[in-house]
Amino acid sequence: MSDFLFSINATVPIFLVILLGWFLKRIGLINDEFANIANKYVFKVSLPVLLFRDIATTSVLKDVNMKFVAFCFFGTFIMFACAWCFAKIYCRDKTMVGAFAQASARGSAAVLGIAFVENICGSSGMAPLMIVAAVPLFNILSVIMLTFGGRDNIHGADGIKTACINILKNPIIIGIVLGVPFSLLNIPIPAIPMKTINYIAQTATPIALIAIGAGFNTKAALEKMKPAVTAALMKLVVFPLIYMPIAVKLGFAPSELAAILIMTGSPSTVTCYIMAKNMNNDEVLSSNTIVLTTLFSSITITVWVYVLRVMGCI
Repeated sequence: MSDFLFSINATVPIFLVILLGWFLKRIGLINDEFANIANKYVFKVSLPVLLFRDIATTSVLKDVNMKFVAFCFFGTFIMFACAWCFAKIYCRDKTMVGAFAQASARGSAAVLGIAFVENICGSSGMAPLMIVAAVPLFNILSVIMLTFGGRDNIHGADGIKTACINILKNPIIIGIVLGVPFSLLNIPIPAIPMKTINYIAQTATPIALIAIGAGFNTKAALEKMKPAVTAALMKLVVFPLIYMPIAVKLGFAPSELAAILIMTGSPSTVTCYIMAKNMNNDEVLSSNTIVLTTLFSSITITVWVYVLRVMGCI
């Protein structure tokens, strides 16, 4: 019951802030211009700062389990590759491929990872290590998929060149790269810069969620509900169903299993919408999937935790 309540407390507020954005747009307090500017601000400023902070303040050199790191790294790569291959077959509208693949594979590991693992296991355990191993790859692979699977219809050598340029200039990836030396070398950030970073980072999620709500088009959302449901099922059910038995078989510790569960089965992150919107991909499909996975993850994650506890794994 406590796991269910924790999941509800972690996911329902996200949905309510999205609903607030929709309501504020309906009453005319904010408009499309606000939503567009908010998206750019989150993409270029607050989200890179948030991920810089999360990576920079994560110490990973103590008790490093290379088997766990390798599982998270290669598991992430395989998960995204499977999502991409399925999207290429499933999506009739090929401009949806990038957004579908990203939303079905990319979870809220950086945002919810440590909090969920602490609630399940009593400490953050291996969650910081999972974040460092998986989250940078989340972003690099997302940029690649959104470059090749979006509305710009880029292919071949031009696509590879464009993807490399997009990776190098992507503000979110830049934020992560800048944070890695602080994490690996355990460099402390002075109090005043840290407080400033915290202020900026704390604006990322609420502004992004309000922008999602403000940009939510009911008619367009209903038209793309079927692929969103499919992406949500892949995110919350299919990938955990594939990865968790393998992780259990490999003998990972409880905190490691909890971190892998969050990596594979947490709701689609708000970053999916922000990146899809800013890279000319299907933001409607992205927002649909975020809403669905946010609503139902409190149930699916609780079920996974219950099953793992019954089996004596966590």
